[in-house]
Amino acid sequence: MAKEQMTPMMTQYLKTKEEYEDCILFYRLGDFYEMFFDDAIKASKELEITLTGKDCGLSERAPMCGVPFHSASVYIAKLIEKGYKVAICEQVEDPKTAKGIVKREVIRVVTPGTVVDEELLDEKNNNYLAVIYSQRDKYGFAVSDISTGEIYTTEISGADEALNEIARYEPKEILLNSDAAEKLSAQVELRFHITPDECTDDFFENSEFEKNILQQFGKNSLSEIALDTKPYAVRAVGAMIAYLEHTQKTSLTYLNTINTYEVNQYMDIDVNTRRNLEITETMRDKVKRGSLLWVLDNTETSMGARLLKQWIEKPLINPIEINKRLYSVKELTENIMLRDDLSAVLSGTYDISRIISRISLGTVTPKDLIALKMTLLQLPELEYTLSNVKSPMLGDMRKNFDLLEDVCDLLERAINDEPPALLRDGNVIKEGFNEEIDNLRIAMRDGKKWLAALENEERESTGISKLKVGYNKVFGYYIEVTKSAIKDVPDYYIRKQTLANCERYITPKLKEIENTILGASEKIVTLESYVFEQIRTSVSEEIERLKNAAHIIATTDVLLSLAQTAYKNNFTMPEISDNGKIEITDGRHPVVEKMSKNSMFVPNDTLLNNDDDRMIIITGPNMAGKSTYMRQVALITLMAQIGSFVPAKSAKIGIVDKIFTRVGASDDISSGQSTFMLEMTEVSHILKNATSKSLIILDEIGRGTSTFDGLSIAWAVVEYIQNKHKIGAKTLFATHYHELTELEEELDGVKNYRIAVKKRGDDITFLRKIVRGGADDSYGIEVAALAGVPKEVINGAKKILKKIENDEIVVEHTAKKHEDATNQIGFGDGIANEIADELKNMDVTTYTPIEAMNKLYELANRAKEI
Repeated sequence: MAKEQMTPMMTQYLKTKEEYEDCILFYRLGDFYEMFFDDAIKASKELEITLTGKDCGLSERAPMCGVPFHSASVYIAKLIEKGYKVAICEQVEDPKTAKGIVKREVIRVVTPGTVVDEELLDEKNNNYLAVIYSQRDKYGFAVSDISTGEIYTTEISGADEALNEIARYEPKEILLNSDAAEKLSAQVELRFHITPDECTDDFFENSEFEKNILQQFGKNSLSEIALDTKPYAVRAVGAMIAYLEHTQKTSLTYLNTINTYEVNQYMDIDVNTRRNLEITETMRDKVKRGSLLWVLDNTETSMGARLLKQWIEKPLINPIEINKRLYSVKELTENIMLRDDLSAVLSGTYDISRIISRISLGTVTPKDLIALKMTLLQLPELEYTLSNVKSPMLGDMRKNFDLLEDVCDLLERAINDEPPALLRDGNVIKEGFNEEIDNLRIAMRDGKKWLAALENEERESTGISKLKVGYNKVFGYYIEVTKSAIKDVPDYYIRKQTLANCERYITPKLKEIENTILGASEKIVTLESYVFEQIRTSVSEEIERLKNAAHIIATTDVLLSLAQTAYKNNFTMPEISDNGKIEITDGRHPVVEKMSKNSMFVPNDTLLNNDDDRMIIITGPNMAGKSTYMRQVALITLMAQIGSFVPAKSAKIGIVDKIFTRVGASDDISSGQSTFMLEMTEVSHILKNATSKSLIILDEIGRGTSTFDGLSIAWAVVEYIQNKHKIGAKTLFATHYHELTELEEELDGVKNYRIAVKKRGDDITFLRKIVRGGADDSYGIEVAALAGVPKEVINGAKKILKKIENDEIVVEHTAKKHEDATNQIGFGDGIANEIADELKNMDVTTYTPIEAMNKLYELANRAKEI
């Protein structure tokens, strides 16, 4: 592209575009943001707007499209949603005073993870940016939500833990160094449908990172923010600060606190478990309705909704902290008047967490400040409502209450109660706050009165009865005197124009009035902007106090939401301990119960401990409720550890450090893994990471392969988990292999349970009740009938089953046929000999069960090539 032939404006555009090649550049021209060349082609397609052209100095017109500046946020939102970055290039000088081309600069880069505009955000979800730096098998992980001012960081080991943290925060944008990109990018795209940005290694290796971090958080050493022993986290946090400064183009002073945590501070819930338990969204439709979050969310505020989701994503493992929450929920559950009063107060508050961020970034609107004022006006009532609470957590918030009366008073005096959405629309500053603005408004409103008064004054002082004040666009305001009265014109009149029958003059006072009237509108906009900025600066100096108020409102809202949920759904307060026992009486699945139209959910008991009841093997037919039961135990445990009441008559929950689930058997087609391979990969992950304090949910392990192989694997997995020297975790194991019920007699800590069935003739009813003992029938044909399989097929199946039971039909297992075939052809050369040699040289005593299983799977695949 021949830049030297370009017009000056297009030259300026291209120079700016070179600095923001990865962005769509919104280039301000008058009342529009214009896009050119490739940006225009992309944007016109994505935004469904007209693609046109503009003369640029070349033989062909430059592709161009544009959007009105006043509605740009709608279009930016669409681009951000599709994963684009948008650089906003504004005119930074007045076109009226510009010499040559108007100066323009990029004032902000909007990316999926750095959104702050209210209309671009989901009010009930955080909008996280994640930055991950890895070297070898260590990862520095940092996330921030600049719309709320939150930053979290940790160090972790292994790609699996990195994926778990991504699942915990669900970031909208992810930055990776090259090593992390190599290990994570494919999995991130597959699991989270986000394409991470791979940044250069130089971006993560800035020698100024430590200094920048200390400066950002106002500290003297990294030890003050627990980063002195976390070099990888320092890289991630340093890169994040640099990226935020690059995109925001302004001070980030409000990002002055960082939460450095260890992953073992919270219950570990891996990616598969989050999906299988449908904690925040359903597995199939990816929607909130039908998830645990849907059941628990009765929040009144956006801040509360986001904090509740964070609590669900980060269950606690400290009994003291859990009980603080539980006793607050208990007090609220037992006091309906307190709940109603808090609900009324909280419903009158606004999302001040995000308003605080916009105040700091300089993007706050007049309506934001009124929303802040309305929230602050609720604080005295909130303090009063909490004045008599007994629970420590609510009481501590009451003690730390700051009514922010000075900030509220400033906003009450300064900002009109119903301001326009935009500052430039005027009438923002309240009358009486600024004398100069008041005078300008009077000038606009009373200008004609001033002119009439001046006209009367001049007639009286000069004695010219026909003197009059007039106006035209060329000369502005003037005093007109007829030719016959010119002799009476005083010396301070300045001749401006001579006409046939009269002379026109100006006076210093008239000029002053003219300047006041004509400049009032423009001056008001300028002066209001200046005064508004002063107000914003004053409020921004109280950010920490405002953050504290936001925290109190959000936390109170979450506790109230949990109490409302407990009261409406007849939940009970769990007893939390460290004794390793899970004892639930009449437990219910919170989501299934809420979704049930007939309210006839069948409750079940559960007893798991570290001794005689470590593992429950559940047998029984499909569709009978095994999966629902196991999930409900996991959800009740999780709910208890976030500080929620639980759906049960009573519940004693020993702290669980991790929950693992392996349920379902759908092929992971997109990753190229078969049902069985996916199943074994997940089982391997569980066996490597579970501890004696974990809760494991396994549903139908081994059904993705042949019967004998599946049974052998399931048996070995039970033995491995049950063994206290290996794992010894509390486990619910549902299976269709009835042979596993024999393990109750062979292994300590294993107990058999089954789904109770009521049979009357050929009809069966699944009672959905878990009872002791193993199932004696799989009821496969009956389940097929319930599923709607044609009666002709059902009858045929019954006849065939009867013949098999009477030995009239001999069923030879596929594995046996394969064995016979192998014996007939013998081992040949090549691959067969390689496998034979490998088997001869294997020391099977050094393999764990899962390693042996994986090796067997590998050898079996190689054998298929023979």
